[in-house]
This record gives sequence, structure tokens and C-alpha cells, in this order.
Amino acid sequence: MTRNSHALRSLLMGLMSFGALLLLWEASVKGFNVRPVIMPAPSSIFWELWGDLPWYLTNAGYTLLTTLVGFALSVVIGVLIAVLLVSVPWFESTIYPLIISFNSVPKVAIAPLFVVWLGTGAEPQIAIAFLIAVFAIIVDAVHGLRSVPADVMDLGRVLKGSRADFFFKVRLPGALPSILSGMKVSISLALVGAIVGEFVASQRGLGYIILSAQGSFDTPRVFAALFLLAAMGMLLFSAVGLLERRLTHWRHIS
Repeated sequence: MTRNSHALRSLLMGLMSFGALLLLWEASVKGFNVRPVIMPAPSSIFWELWGDLPWYLTNAGYTLLTTLVGFALSVVIGVLIAVLLVSVPWFESTIYPLIISFNSVPKVAIAPLFVVWLGTGAEPQIAIAFLIAVFAIIVDAVHGLRSVPADVMDLGRVLKGSRADFFFKVRLPGALPSILSGMKVSISLALVGAIVGEFVASQRGLGYIILSAQGSFDTPRVFAALFLLAAMGMLLFSAVGLLERRLTHWRHIS
């Protein structure tokens, strides 16, 4: 009950802070006569969003789909790579440096290549979302798999189960908190990757709205898309946070 009250209080405080920010923003724009092309008032952004709400939601749904597919791929493949890195010594010494060096390359620089390789559909956005998000999964999964307490590892060995049983019943559950922490970072990065892909080549999505509105100096439309992106990012992060609490509930018992 106390935990629920604390969560509700935090939500209310966040909403009040956001509302105060919007009021200050509105008053500043109106008081200083700022041109809408420079900084639109929140009321203008709201009416822009409300006037074409189905169109905005359709494009937001496209961005959400590519984000979730890229995120899901990053989790599955990232955890698999982490298992290989921890379990196979030669794989770590040969592949891990390549993964680190590839992660250092700005994905914006290689995004046009995915358009050449994969076409102009949703595939380039999914690929870029995956590439940006997967490194966080790999790093945290490796850390988690290597951080299982020694006494837990010894107990698993004493029980003398198969290697599959040892992994799924001992090592993976012990690494789950770290993997879920990586997923919280990864979901935000996947959204960034989807937007980067839409900037490069797309006729749909919130990234496409931002890019096309920027070209015509339609600043209220840019901010409307940004507001939807911010809301989407918060919801996705909260969803992964809720999943973390469900799967690792023992860590939150007070």
C-alpha cells in the first residue's frame, strides 16, 4: 500500500511539474511575442495535434511498430551473443572487440547503406533500431551472467543437472536483473534508431513528419511529433520498468 501511494504521489508530482512548465511556456511565448516559427505556444501545438489526430496516430503507430520489432530483435540476439561471449572463450577474444569497434561507428553514417541493402520499406528502420539498441543488451547481459553469486553457482553444480538446466534455472535467473536493466536502456535507444531510420528514408512515421515539417518551417507540426515521441518513450520505458518489477519482484519486497 505504501509503495502504491508513493508511485501515485510521484505521478501526481510529475503531472503538476509538467503542467507548470506548459503554463510558463505559454506565458513566455505570449508575453514576449515569440513568432510561432521560432517557438510555438503549447496551445498551438495542441490544436495542431488535435486537428490531424488520426494522421499523427497512424504515423506514431508505424514508428512504434518498427521500434518494438528492432527492440525485440536486440533482446533475443543480444542475449544470445552475451551467452556465447561468456561461455566460449575464443568467441569473446575475437568477436567482442569487433562489437565494441562497430558500436563506436555513428549509425547515422551507415544508415544510407541499409537503404541500399534493404530498400525503402520498414526494414532499414528496424535494422538501425536493432543496431543502436543491441549493444546495451549485450553489455548488461554479459555483466549479469558473470555476476551470479559464487554460492549460487556452486549450488547449481552440486545439483548435477544438465548444462541446459544449469543455464535456465541458475545462471539466467541470476542475470535477469541486469538484462532487464539493459532492456530499459535499449527500448529508448530503439526508438532513437527508428527515428534515425525514418530521417534517412521513409514516407511514414514521426521521423518523417519532423523531417518534412522542418523543410517547410512548420514548427508547430515538429513539436506535435516531438510531444508524441516523448509520450511514446515514457510509455515504453514504463512498460519495461513494469516488466522488471514483475519478473524480479523479490528485489522490491520491503
